[in-house]
Order: sequence, then C-alpha cells, then structure tokens
Amino acid sequence: MPNDTVAPRRPAPANPGATDPRPADALPLSDAAFDEIARQLAGAATVVGIGEATRFSRETFGVRDQLFRRLVRDHGFRALAVQDSAGAAADLDAYVRGDEGSVAAALGRAWGPWRTGEMAAALEWIRAFNRDHADDPVRIFGVKPVQAQPADYDAVLDGVRASASELLAQMAAHLEPIRTAHRIEEHVQRARGIHPGRPFAEHARDALALVASLPGTDEVVARMRLIVEFHERSVAGRGDYAGEAEVWAEVIADSGRRTGLRTVYWDGIAHTSAAETVLGLAPERGPQATVGSVLRRRFGAQYVSVAIGFRHGDLGVAVLPEPAADLVDARLGEVDRPAHWLDLRHADVRREWDGPAKVRVISGVYTPARDAAEHLAVASLADAFDVLVHIREVSPVRRLP
Repeated sequence: MPNDTVAPRRPAPANPGATDPRPADALPLSDAAFDEIARQLAGAATVVGIGEATRFSRETFGVRDQLFRRLVRDHGFRALAVQDSAGAAADLDAYVRGDEGSVAAALGRAWGPWRTGEMAAALEWIRAFNRDHADDPVRIFGVKPVQAQPADYDAVLDGVRASASELLAQMAAHLEPIRTAHRIEEHVQRARGIHPGRPFAEHARDALALVASLPGTDEVVARMRLIVEFHERSVAGRGDYAGEAEVWAEVIADSGRRTGLRTVYWDGIAHTSAAETVLGLAPERGPQATVGSVLRRRFGAQYVSVAIGFRHGDLGVAVLPEPAADLVDARLGEVDRPAHWLDLRHADVRREWDGPAKVRVISGVYTPARDAAEHLAVASLADAFDVLVHIREVSPVRRLP
C-alpha cells in the first residue's frame, strides 16, 4: 500500500555514546515507516537487494542503512553483500568482528563510493551489534573476486628495481598512470576529461610482457597478472556498465548455501533490479541481465528488490535538475512530502504503477548536459522493484579524506 511519512527526525547514534554527525533531514522517514518497510521486506526473503539511484546522497544511503539495521535487529538477517572485491570486503568484515584499527583504515582498500562518513557509521553500528551478539554476528563479504590493490603496484616496481633495474623507468611509465584507477575509475576519468589517453588494460598488458620472462620474478608476475585482470575487468576494460551479473549473483547464492545466513545486498539499482534493464547511456546494448534478475530466477519471491530514488538536490558532484516528465521519479515526486514509499506487490498499487518505466540513475559519469540519458529503463516497474522509496530532496555524502 502507499505510505506517507512524518516529519524528518534525527536517527540514533551509530554506536552508544557517539555523536551522530548527520543532520536531521538525512533520514526523511519516520521510525514507524522504517519498521513497516523492513517488516514487509523480510517476510520469507532469503536475499534483500537494496539499491540506490545514486551513490552520492546521504539520504539514500541513510534510508538503506536504516532498513538494513532493522532487517538485522528485528528479522534475523546476518550477512551484508557489497559491490567490492573479496579482499577489501574482508577488511570490513574483520573490523565489524572487532579487529583492532580504525574504521578509516578498514575502508582504506574499499571501493571509492564506500569511503564515506555514512559507510563508516554503518560499520560502527554493525561492530557494536556484533559486540552484543558475539555468538550470532553480522558478516560482510564482497561480490567480486580478489582484485589488485595499490600495494601490488609498489611490489611490482620494487621487484623490478631489485631484479631488472634497467626496466624500472618503462614499468613506472606503464603503472603510474593506471594506478590512478583505484582512486577514480577509468571510465569516470574518461567522462571527466582527465584520462591520459591510452587504455589502461593495454598499459597493464605491456607491463606484464616486460616482466613475464625475467628469472626469479614469480611473485612480481603473479601481482602483475592481478593488475592486468583488474583493468581488463573494469567498466572501461569490458566496455560494459552492467557488471558481471552471473558471477556476482553466484557469490551471493553460494554464501547463502554455505552459511545459511539471510543476506542484504547493497548496490546501485542497475544491479539490484529484479528484472533486466536497459541503460540510457547505452541503449544500443538492449536489455542486460542484472545481479538481481539472476537472483530472482534462482530464488523467486525469496529475492526482494528495493529501489531508493529521489526527485532533485545537490549531490556535491552536480546540482540535479527536476527529473524529466517521462521518468517515474517525476511522478513519484508529485507527492509533496520529504519521502514516501510504495509496495508494488500489493495488487492495487501494482495496477496503478506498473508498466514500462524509466528510473533516474546518477553515476560517477553524470553530467547535467546529458541528463535525459541518465536513467535505466525496465519493461515492468513492478517486476524490477518490489518496493520503491522516494526522497524529495537529497544532499551529498561526506567523503572520507
């Protein structure tokens, strides 16, 4: 059923005794609304995919975080799957299980969009929960395989310096430009006009060729292969924004089989959608499988898909105009409240809202000049998303140093 909200409120601190730095308007839904949405999501769900229309908004992240907390606290979910490598997610998992070190250090190897104050607060909450539930903790895992990290570039250069110093300048010329992708992804560099020109995967392959035949450099070659794989499997390397749906979905499914834990999956709506999507930036590719669509085929109604969208606001990277009239966000935004939500599984709501739809997506390559293309399209809104949460106005996340 459609649901309204009450006035914005300040959430509880992420851990007891801490001061929550988020402003009151960061979470425009009431406690009662969050409780009810979580109850509707939990049901018989094995996996709940909670997707954001943008990774730049504190409000969309805050809604997702609060739903996750309730699914953990009130409904027994105990695993969090994130779009990141197995190694980076292992750092997060170690932190929430009580390992020493700061939350900033735990996020040191994480994918850029996770390195925010909002994510840090979420990890602090999980850590506190696990401290109080040592026999039944929340675990975190990444949906991507182990990937190269910045330290691998240093190790390769150190190895070349020790075994073939005459190649060091050539290796550095290949590696220094491409290691920047660990801070700003290659496809984002292209969109922002700061890319140095040559494809990073080509640089990586040439660097591998330089060291492949050197004696006594097995570890260097192994790390260099990881670097090549990282760039070949990137969005720019594949030429595909959609990700590796089957692979990521299998990681989530396999984790559930091995552990028996109910899982919450955090990602963008282009990945969590339970139906195939067409990206407005690449319509010529046609409908593409998503992680959520694969999970829906495997789990049926036990995979539940949530989309958190918005009408307008300042995301730091850009000030967003009002959505185009043909986007579902424009229609949802006609409700003059800070936020509201719909459960499309209810027959009356489905009749009113279902059908082909375009949903706004603001990614790292967004530019206001092509705002009309910044969306994804689905053949059926209700097949793609079980629950919609719409926020009227958004503001930027707090980036960690």
